[in-house]
Amino acid sequence: MIKFARLSRLVATIALLSSSLLFAQQQASEATGIFQGSTDIGTTHKGSTVYNPTNDEYRLTGSGADLWGAADQFHFAWVRLTGDVTLTADVRFPNPSKEPLRKAVLMVRQSLAPGSPYADIAIHGDGHITLQYRKEADGITADTTSSQHGSTRLRIERKGKQYTVYAGEPGEELVAMAPITVNLNDPVYVGIGICPHNADGFEQAIFSHVKIEHHAATQK
Repeated sequence: MIKFARLSRLVATIALLSSSLLFAQQQASEATGIFQGSTDIGTTHKGSTVYNPTNDEYRLTGSGADLWGAADQFHFAWVRLTGDVTLTADVRFPNPSKEPLRKAVLMVRQSLAPGSPYADIAIHGDGHITLQYRKEADGITADTTSSQHGSTRLRIERKGKQYTVYAGEPGEELVAMAPITVNLNDPVYVGIGICPHNADGFEQAIFSHVKIEHHAATQK
């Protein structure tokens, strides 16, 4: 009985440590540039966010099967904010790939949980650009496609519960898509992310001229 009790305590300790490690993966963060932290969301291999102050670029490396459905798998660099906000960045994939659905995103997200509600603008490996959103925790993801294709400058704007995304080229007027409504409570996670659309592979995206404009809150 004593040996059994010791074994039971050992099993419980291992389970607690495993749970703590999983929680640490979801919550672990380190300040990088204008972002407070970076996190691997969902079941992924370890990713990274590297900031180069010389050319003001963020290089994100991450893995993950998809940023879609009821739960996400990707790498995310974020800052936690309250109120209205606009996030703009130039985005490119530095490496060639045959995966048309790899994604680099600008995102506003409720939490770091895999099934969190969110809105984002995503550019895919084949150049098509979408407004993606999940309105309910652990619910479905929906999207609409932009008329722009292969654009290098992306933007997402939050005004109250309304989200508008834009795409175009640097120095030109960006083209807006029709806004959507997602009910996210303050504070929210605002940031940039990478998903290779491959559970076992890695992908990189480079975000430059990243700008966060923080506004007074708007109630709608």
